Amino acid sequence: MTRRVLLVDDDPHIRALLAFAFDKAGFAVEEAGDGEEALGAVARQAPDLVVLDINMPRMDGLEVCRRLRASSDLPVLFLSSRDDEFDRVLGIELGADDYVTKPFSPREVVARANAILRRAAPREAEPEVRGVIAKGQLRLDPEAWTAHWGGAEVALTVSEFNILKALALAPGRILSRDQLIDQLHGPGFAITDRTIDSHI
Repeated sequence: MTRRVLLVDDDPHIRALLAFAFDKAGFAVEEAGDGEEALGAVARQAPDLVVLDINMPRMDGLEVCRRLRASSDLPVLFLSSRDDEFDRVLGIELGADDYVTKPFSPREVVARANAILRRAAPREAEPEVRGVIAKGQLRLDPEAWTAHWGGAEVALTVSEFNILKALALAPGRILSRDQLIDQLHGPGFAITDRTIDSHI
């Protein structure tokens, strides 16, 4: 299912920059130019994540976060041009899940958003594996941590073994990079999803 992100910033250039990065990462994107517009958008249809600028006219991001937290646990990622420790601490104490200061890398914002969503998602129970997993010529023994292909043992790293086990236990299913990261490290582990590519 496509994840939805609400980008809230009074600067249309920043919204466009982030919208491009999130769209490229497979998110459905909605935008709001101020805090009141953001609260209206959330009331109409709650997104999976809100990326929220702190300094905005009409209603600032701190007040928006305070109102969101009064009624939901919607994940919030703060953006701010202020790198003051007080602002960061206040943002986190109000219930923000993370805080990024401007100027920022759009790729970092997307990576942090993915990490927040992994932490927020209920973790799927890993199926209990007993005995050898056999798929065609592949045989995996999770208790002995050994892998065989056509009778010959294959040397694998821990990460490679766990990826292979996750795939073997999900025949016919497509597992996203985020799902594989969760299998390797647990939810919320902050690495970029492209790290999986190197293991594959």
